[in-house]
Amino acid sequence: MEFSEVIAKRRSVRHFNAKLDVSDEDVRALLDAAVAAPTAGNIQPWRFTVVKSLEARERLAGALHQRWATGAPVIIAVSVDPRPCSARYGDRGEYLYAIQDTAAAAANILLAAVDRGLAACWIGAFDESAVRDALGLPMPITPVALIPVGYSAESAGKPARRPLSEVTTWL
Repeated sequence: MEFSEVIAKRRSVRHFNAKLDVSDEDVRALLDAAVAAPTAGNIQPWRFTVVKSLEARERLAGALHQRWATGAPVIIAVSVDPRPCSARYGDRGEYLYAIQDTAAAAANILLAAVDRGLAACWIGAFDESAVRDALGLPMPITPVALIPVGYSAESAGKPARRPLSEVTTWL
């Protein structure tokens, strides 16, 4: 698939086909895409937790207060270890670069999913402590995004976007 087509087809999908599983090969491909993301100083502060068992997905969905996420056969938790960014770049590294790097990795997962014929959704609204507990993450590892992945069971239309003229300044 051409990159422009991948961008155009990306949607936030919340309904998954329960009859179709996601292969470990597909998950590895998504993670390979994630670690190819840009990263300040090549620090790579991201950490990934692949949640496949129904019990673990239900525990995580309970922490999310978004039960629909258990319908995906895989949830990839994208987390950050801010310590190496902080050590190299101080507060800006800890509070900005580490999050930017991790967000770029999450975006790559979403795009790689489309390229492989999969569907996904970025979840960022959650109780950080509850998710950390559900995943067994030690401090200071912090969950940034949870990405349910599967095969779509819905026809997601193209979301409305603000025109470039409203969001762009040319100097």
